[in-house]
This record gives sequence, C-alpha cells and structure tokens, in this order.
Amino acid sequence: MRPRSGIDPASVWAQRLRQLERRLRTKEERIVVLETENAALHLKLAEYQGFAGRSTNEVLQLYSARGQQQKLQRSSVVTQLHAAIKRLKQDLKSLHSFALELSKDFQRQSKTYLYQVLTAVQEIQLQNEAMQMFQIKAFDLEQSLQEVTERYEKEKQKRRALHNSLVELRGNIRVHCRIRPLLPFDTAAGYSISQDRQRSFSEKVAYAADDETVLVKCSRPGHASVNKTFQFERVYNDSESQDTVFADVAPLLTSLLDGYNVCIMAYGQTGSGKTYTMLGPQLEENLAFSLEDEMELGIIPRASQEVFRLISEKPPGSYWIEVSVVEVYNNEIFDLLAKDSCGKVFGVKRDVVTTREGKSDVPLLTHETVENASEFLHLVNKGLQLRVRHPTLVHAHSSRSHLVVTLTITTIVSEDNFGTSWEEEQTSQRLNKEASCTFPQKMRDSKSTSSSRASSPAQLEAIEKLKQVKTRLQLVDLAGSECVGMSGVTGAALRETSFINRSLSALADVLGAIAEQRSHVPYRNSKLTRLLQDSLGGDAKLLVMLCISPDQKYLTESMQSLGFGTRARQVQRGQVKKKNFPVPSKAK
Repeated sequence: MRPRSGIDPASVWAQRLRQLERRLRTKEERIVVLETENAALHLKLAEYQGFAGRSTNEVLQLYSARGQQQKLQRSSVVTQLHAAIKRLKQDLKSLHSFALELSKDFQRQSKTYLYQVLTAVQEIQLQNEAMQMFQIKAFDLEQSLQEVTERYEKEKQKRRALHNSLVELRGNIRVHCRIRPLLPFDTAAGYSISQDRQRSFSEKVAYAADDETVLVKCSRPGHASVNKTFQFERVYNDSESQDTVFADVAPLLTSLLDGYNVCIMAYGQTGSGKTYTMLGPQLEENLAFSLEDEMELGIIPRASQEVFRLISEKPPGSYWIEVSVVEVYNNEIFDLLAKDSCGKVFGVKRDVVTTREGKSDVPLLTHETVENASEFLHLVNKGLQLRVRHPTLVHAHSSRSHLVVTLTITTIVSEDNFGTSWEEEQTSQRLNKEASCTFPQKMRDSKSTSSSRASSPAQLEAIEKLKQVKTRLQLVDLAGSECVGMSGVTGAALRETSFINRSLSALADVLGAIAEQRSHVPYRNSKLTRLLQDSLGGDAKLLVMLCISPDQKYLTESMQSLGFGTRARQVQRGQVKKKNFPVPSKAK
C-alpha cells in the first residue's frame, strides 16, 4: 500500500507495529487464560479421583473424554494462533516492502527537488546577469538620450532658421479647406419640397479624397454625374478635430515672433462652419464662444494661447501685446472695444485711411494691452457680444459682419549689435524691462519721455538706442456668402446680404488683380479690402481657411468657395517682408 501524499512513512510504520504488538499481547493473554483453565481442570480431576464410589473405569473414561476435549480445544487454539502469526508475518513483510518503496520514493523525490532547486538557482543567476546587462544598456541609452537631446536642441535652432524658408517655398498665400459634417438643419429646408427631392437635396457631394484633394460630385437632371477635384495645401474631412486643424496653423505663429506679420482668415458660405473653426462652439445666451471644452476651441483662442506660450520662452519684459476687435458691417468699420464715458463697451464707427508709407490704418482704434490669453479672450468675448447676427433659413446665428481680431506684438530691441560687455548687456536688459512697462502704461509715449526718466547719462543713451518693432497677427472671421433665395432674408437682412456679397466680391477682385499683376489693385472698392490691404498686398503671411458644406443643396456656394480658394493659390505676391531686427555681432 502506498501512503497518501503528505503522511510521514516512519509514523505509519510505527503505528502498524504497535497494532501488531497489541494483537500479540491479546493472544498471549488468551493462552494464559487457557492455561489457567487447564490448571482448574486438573484440580477438578484430582477431586474426581478422590471421589469414593466411582469406579476406575468411569474415572478413566471421564479423564479420557476430558483429555480429548482439552486436546481438541488446545489444537483449535494453536491452529488459530498459527493462522494469526502467519497473518502477522505477512503484514510485517508487506510493511517492510512498503517501507522500502517509501524510502526509494523519498530518495527519488529528493533528487527531483534538488534538481529543481539547482535549476532555479541557475535561472536566477542568468536573470541577474541579464539584469546587469539591461542596466548597462539603460545607462548607455541614457547617455545616448542626453546626446540626442543636445543634438535636438541644436537642430531646433536650425529648424527655426529653415522654417520660414520652407513656408515661403510653399507659397505666400496658403489655402486650407475644411469640409464640415452634415448637420440636422441641412435636412430642415426653409421651403416645401417633395420627400424624394428632399433626400436628394441632403445628399453628400463633397468629400476629402486625401489630405490635399477635395472631390465634388456635380450632377444635373438629365446629365451624367461629373467629378471635379480641387487641390489645396491641406484638406480636412468632416471627422477631423479642432486640434488637427490648429496643428497645421500653429507653425505660422512661430513666424510672428521671427518678425513677420501673419493673417488667418476663414472664407465660405453661411452655415459652413467658419465661426466654429475660428472661435469654437458658441453660447446661445450671449453668442460668445465657450471656454469650457478646450477640445472644441477654435483657431483664435488656441492662437492666443500659443503666442503667449512662445513669448514665455523669451526674456521677460522684452514683449508686450495689444488687441483690437473690429467688425465690418454694411461696409462700415466699427470698433467693438470702444468705451463710453461710463466705461461701457459699445461699437463706435471708425474709418480706415492710408498712411504716407502706403499702409492701411484706423485712427482712434481702441488697443487694449493684455498680459495673458485669458485677458485676450475676455476682450474678444466682449466684442463678440456686439457683433451683428441675424437668423436665416440656412443658419439660426448667421454672422452679418466680418470680424477682424488683431493681436499686435511690440518687441523692444536695441539698435547697437549686442557687442557689449556682460555688465552693459545686463543694463540693456533692465532698461528694456523699464521701457516695456513704461510704453503700455503711457500709451506708447515717445522715447524722449522714457529717456527723461533715466537716472544716468549711460541709461539715457541706452534708452535712446531702444527700438520698437511691431508684428501683427490678424484673425479674420468673414461673413458668409449667401443665396437670397435659399436664406429667405428680407428687409434689413437683405441689405446686409447685399453688402456681404459685394465685399466678398471685392476681396476676390483684389486677389485676381494681384494674381494678374495688374498695375491697379482695387482695394478701395470695399472697407474690408482696405482694412486688410497690408495682409492681402504681401505684408503678411496669409492663410485662407476655406469652409464648405458637403450637402447637395449648397453645391453652388461650395463650388464658388472652392473656386475662390483655387484663385487665391495662384496669387504670387513676392517674398513677405520681415520686420527689421538688429543683427547680433560677435563680441570683440
């Protein structure tokens, strides 16, 4: 018999021996009892012999019978004892064999466990060696990472120098196209048509074939469908997020701090998603844009955050930022940050003029100094609350004016080429900070006013050498072009539509004149083109964000917008002018 797993063989064997000894003692006690009975019988026999009157024969017979009876009893007991002893010997033999088998099994398991322990020790040693190798590799990788990081910093400096060249090689006017998804109001037509025609009217006809191509399915009753394609620098399909759109816009903001003006404008028919792309989702109660969902923020709030992030990497005190918000409504310019005598913001009509240098300017335009993106967005939201909107059959919150948000960055630099000692550089930086604090607070007083505060001739001379370099970021949300029959506008809204379409036509005429390199460019045909004259004429890196609807019923307006973008790509304005920064010279 094999012991159960987990039982000590020695204890089993000892228990078995105790059982056999107990049974042997029982048998011996039985023998003693039988011998006692035999002695008693002998006494009785002696008594019987002593009985008088018994005959010898009877006694002999009785004695013989008793002897036979005892003999039979003794032989029976002996037979039982022999059988018990035989069984005990068999049990002892089986126990002995079990003990031998148990001992062999124990030795076999001991060898197996010992082998497993040795194998585990070898594996641990191998793992320790591998861990040491990993540690060595990790140390080498850390060193390599440090070297790569140093190389990355150097390449980052080179990238900044190559970035502007790359942007220029891709064209002065960049055109991106964004196709919005189908929305619920696309199927809610403002006029009654049959259900079959309604379904065909709500068919999706504009697609992003790839990230540079727009495919439009043009079909007319009784004619075969024709596919037309339009190529742009970047095309976004209806599922791409605001993050993706801004990721392609953000590199232009680097150029802003490198001394270039930048202009980003959204163009398209009403309801195509221009305001969503530029600002983000709008709140119903005040028509401002919501800042709660950062993932849905548009280009304007994201651009302000990126600009302030880039400025935070520059020396403190060398930049300040001003913002202005205007709208072009019915061919008139309104200052949306102007305040009355009580400090309440209200729109004030302004005019645009051309300076002696041939630049466009808006006299008396309100410029507010901001120190962070939150202040900038607060002012933009104030201006948006004054922007003119009117519901149409196409869009419930249709913008009836062109919104122009201008962010002006003023950089304070020194005219001498930084070839100075360390002490002079520290003095120059400190004076830059003083000047950057003085100019915004005093509404950009002349340098003589700032220099009069210098406490020494050295400081006076340093302040006189300071120079202000201004770069400008214009963010334009154009009003949408409209088909009067589809929008259903009447009265004042109809007049607004007329001015919107005329100003957009004037914008297309200006780009066409520049593309054809005409001697006369009709900037004066609209206040919008006069306001954007510098950006359109080549003084800024210009990005046009086309926004189109994929719906069949807006096909005419979408084709017009795609045609506008195609013409804009053909404009060759020459290289954009960079604002003059002093070139650092090597220290002698």
